[in-house]
Amino acid sequence: MKKKIISILIVLAMSAALCAGCGNNGSEAEKQESDGKTLDVWVAPLDDDTVNNWKPLLKDWEEENDCTVNIKVVPWDSYEETYMTALNSGEGPDVGYMYNEMFPTYIDAGAVVDMSDYITEEDKAEYKYMENGYMMDGQYGWPLVTGVPFVLYYNEDILAELGESAPQTWEDFVRICKAATKDTDGDGEIDQYGYAAGMSTSEVGAMQVLNAYYYSALWQNGGQIYKDDMKSVAFADEAGTEAVTWIKELTRYMNPDFMSQSWSEAFANVFGQGKSAFGVYRSSQTDETVFGETYPDLKWDYVTSLKNKDYGTFGATDCLTLMSAAEDKDLAMDFIKYVTGAAFMAQYHEKCPGAALTVSEPYAGDEKMERIYTDDIDKWHGLQAGPCGVDILTQLSADFQGIMTEEMTVEEALKEAEDYANNLLDEYWADKE
Repeated sequence: MKKKIISILIVLAMSAALCAGCGNNGSEAEKQESDGKTLDVWVAPLDDDTVNNWKPLLKDWEEENDCTVNIKVVPWDSYEETYMTALNSGEGPDVGYMYNEMFPTYIDAGAVVDMSDYITEEDKAEYKYMENGYMMDGQYGWPLVTGVPFVLYYNEDILAELGESAPQTWEDFVRICKAATKDTDGDGEIDQYGYAAGMSTSEVGAMQVLNAYYYSALWQNGGQIYKDDMKSVAFADEAGTEAVTWIKELTRYMNPDFMSQSWSEAFANVFGQGKSAFGVYRSSQTDETVFGETYPDLKWDYVTSLKNKDYGTFGATDCLTLMSAAEDKDLAMDFIKYVTGAAFMAQYHEKCPGAALTVSEPYAGDEKMERIYTDDIDKWHGLQAGPCGVDILTQLSADFQGIMTEEMTVEEALKEAEDYANNLLDEYWADKE
């Protein structure tokens, strides 16, 4: 019922805005009084100072289009709430920024535009990750932030001491984790671990633990969140159950405080200090440089993805969106292409490193990290965008943590998450009939 009500509210709000003929940037009178056009753009915190990092790079575009771009950075802790409140009052942006889990509700409500008609043959050849914005039978997203997948880092010294090389499979990984978990100083206490893990969500949000640990295991075992028809979930099937069971069994090789640290804290405090064979972290083109400064005594390398039945690890696929209430959709679309194009991004990535979105933008970063975007590019991807995604994944995250804390068995937790999800989906699809 929650999704149904939200969708109805958005539809009413968007309809009102469109009927009023004033878009989402104020009244028609205010538009006419302005010296030029305006474009309201909402994004997440993309770096330490997104507005000041973007605005100088937009000067030429603004002058050419006689348009002032108003950039609003929406904090993560109130991100969806801010969008929902604004859209329900007809005051949202012309161009928005969404992650996969957000899209279904706004697609259903007609709040975002299918950009398929704006894609040219040149765009298809130029943009490397365009397919990541295709969801629910339309091009509703234009990829902006991608190429920073979670990867598995390993301690070269520990593996060498064990006579091991980089793991390729689940079997390799478990064998090395088991051998690496031991007392190294003879005091009777384990002080070196196989796997540095942090599954607390108190500081990073409920779904970050899924990004760091869960999706990789699910995908590597051939599982998926939704079934192909999107009418029910698939994560509790045999592949999904095996994947979660595998993660649970790995806890015997993790640092004992893994439930009180976030994934980034565990990486810094355990793996970064040379106390584990493996650690998971969201990769960056500059990791070799940054880690060299932060962990000067650590010799490390990485595996983009292990394999059981398949490869797979989570990579961000956040996108810009063309909002339905934008008055001048052609202008808004031109802006989207401009800021994701090679000329803009090459300059932006000099300040704030990120993956090249286009074939025309050269790779910029440490040589060691480049294979993520070449040899390993098919080993990472984003989530399926499916109905009721935020609610389903929030519940799944809670049940996943219940498994890790042994409050629930794997079967109990997955059954609870599956029932919750399928009830939401039954209600969702009933509205479509």
